[in-house]
Amino acid sequence: MRDFFPAFIVIIPMTISLLAPLVGRISKVFLRLLTMFGFFLSVIFSAIVLRETLTVGNVYYNFGNWEAPYGIEYVIDPLGATIAVMVSFIALLIVIYSREFFKDEGWLKNAAYYSLFGLMVTGLLGMTVSGDAFNLYVFLEISSLSTYALIALGGPRGTVAAFKYLLIGTVGASLYLFSVAYLYGITGTLNFADMSERILPLMDSPAMILIVILLFLGLGIKMALFPLHMWLPDAHSYAPYPLSAFMSGVLIKVPAYVMIRYYFFIFDVNHAVLQNVLQIAGILAAIGIVYGSVMAIAQTEFKRMLAYSSVAGIGYVVMGMSMGNAYGMIGAVFHIFNHAFMKVALFFIAGGIKQKFDHIKIDEFKGLLKKMPVSMYSFLILAFSMIGLPPTAGFFSKWYLVNGALQEGLWFFIVVIVVSSVLNAVYFFRIIEFAFLNKEEKERKCKIQSRFELPLSMLMPIVVMTLLVLALGIFNADFVSAILTSVVPEVIK
Repeated sequence: MRDFFPAFIVIIPMTISLLAPLVGRISKVFLRLLTMFGFFLSVIFSAIVLRETLTVGNVYYNFGNWEAPYGIEYVIDPLGATIAVMVSFIALLIVIYSREFFKDEGWLKNAAYYSLFGLMVTGLLGMTVSGDAFNLYVFLEISSLSTYALIALGGPRGTVAAFKYLLIGTVGASLYLFSVAYLYGITGTLNFADMSERILPLMDSPAMILIVILLFLGLGIKMALFPLHMWLPDAHSYAPYPLSAFMSGVLIKVPAYVMIRYYFFIFDVNHAVLQNVLQIAGILAAIGIVYGSVMAIAQTEFKRMLAYSSVAGIGYVVMGMSMGNAYGMIGAVFHIFNHAFMKVALFFIAGGIKQKFDHIKIDEFKGLLKKMPVSMYSFLILAFSMIGLPPTAGFFSKWYLVNGALQEGLWFFIVVIVVSSVLNAVYFFRIIEFAFLNKEEKERKCKIQSRFELPLSMLMPIVVMTLLVLALGIFNADFVSAILTSVVPEVIK
């Protein structure tokens, strides 16, 4: 039975998405319970596979008993398994958190939301475990198409944002597909392991230059790397709050993992073509970090501020990749996880404020500590992590990135990291001042009547994600030594 666990990681959320319309027609409560149970199973199977990768080695699953490279193969290494655990665990919390946002909606909207969300998670998990370039494209499209529809559930402005993302996202997916076609054309295979062996003698071919650029542009759009981020601010701002959290925390991180997989595990990262593209990527990432931070300061709405800070967040990941050393890679991958936890929790808090008081403007946060103490103290911890203060996780990812930049003499990157931390402090301390130091000017009317400041289905995910940010910081050395150092490619210094 354990041999089928890699397949179950993807099959379970796909099955949920197919059953959602039928189950939702019968009972909305049963639909939520079924979805939670399914994602819980995905977490369990992902965790079991992760343990196996750490103790035995990479896990392989061949569909229909067709051996690679002729059949479709799942290949899961420690990093991929950890990403799968992260995706499925955050998806579980999203489903729990979503209850308050859809409990008063009709069965059709509930069924549509949970069905599309199941497809979205299916696509992301498939991208994480797939060992086949074209199969990865199929999962990329599954996650993208479901995301377009989910954003449209946010209302009229969400529909416009979804259409904008559809146009830009289709370009990104097409560029990735073109790169796969060229890879198949010069190597004669779509299997990653087979491709990594056949492509080494072809690194000097003109086609490789085009392939590397197409991959960079296609995946760069999907991960919202500056200046390919045009779809992100509106999509994050106008999507339903649970979806905004998942998009910022997970959706833009999985394509970054795919880029790491291609550039560092399949191609020869030390080749001049890759080095040149990574240098350009590092410069764009640095600009994006400053741009995203400055634009976040300029926002008056909390949710849109978080959207622009996501542009900066993905910049840290790409900056670490571009350094080409172990510290940079560890910092990049570590930031994938801690930024996911930070941003999901922050969007959860934004959604809680919106549900409770029906406002999200920053200048209306005055005296919010008294009304929402757990959420605001959680926000304080998360803000410290976004700024990069110890012992939170945000400090250690920036610490690894600074060490990587020092090793390469990239002083410009160090300046960018320091400047961005100061800018983060500006826009987060503005909220801290309003919520903690200013008194409430007028009595707010609460939309939610609950024993606690928020219903437990909303408050519990906030607390869990905040504690994970602290735990990831305090135990960062154990996390790095157990998982990240085991997947740093030998080609990296």
